[in-house]
Amino acid sequence: MSARDAILDGIRRNRPAGDFPLPEVPLFTPLVGDDLVAEFGERLKRMGGRVAEPGAGDVFAGVRERLDAAKVVASAVPELTGNRDLRGVRAPEEVEDVDVAVVRAVFGIAETGSVLFTQDQLIVNAVGYLAQHLVVLLDPADIVPNVQAAYRRPEFGRSAYAVLHTGPSATADIEGVLIHGAQGVRSLTVLLLPRDAAERG
Repeated sequence: MSARDAILDGIRRNRPAGDFPLPEVPLFTPLVGDDLVAEFGERLKRMGGRVAEPGAGDVFAGVRERLDAAKVVASAVPELTGNRDLRGVRAPEEVEDVDVAVVRAVFGIAETGSVLFTQDQLIVNAVGYLAQHLVVLLDPADIVPNVQAAYRRPEFGRSAYAVLHTGPSATADIEGVLIHGAQGVRSLTVLLLPRDAAERG
């Protein structure tokens, strides 16, 4: 038996008997207004991200310039075909050269401007950090008011991996100079696109 197996076996044998349900998450009064889309966009902007509206003839019009300038586009959504197949990736470092990753968020949080991804949306978890730019499709109907409402969503309990992203990567030194993209994506653009938009072109 390996050291790892011995440790895990010891944990299993010494686990206290009984059922230990997670504590109930209280529902606090939302700190946002009724227009969740506007509130989400305002907070995302504060965090260095932006919201783009889909175009009439081209749903990706708001990010077309970014897509056209990219050499490597990894798409995890059926609405756009990229030139890097994420399902064929075998190791995280294989996405280190991705210029733009296009993924769909499970939902957004109006209070923080955050979006949630699980392993099902990212396909390769590392693409959410190694890509230069992240384009996120978000159905406006999937925006919840606050974090407490988000934690009541079932995705947290049934996913092996779940992560909230709030804008692009950012860091600031003691003099207050803010730099985006220091440890992750340089930009994060949310495209408000209902889930059935692919059927409309």
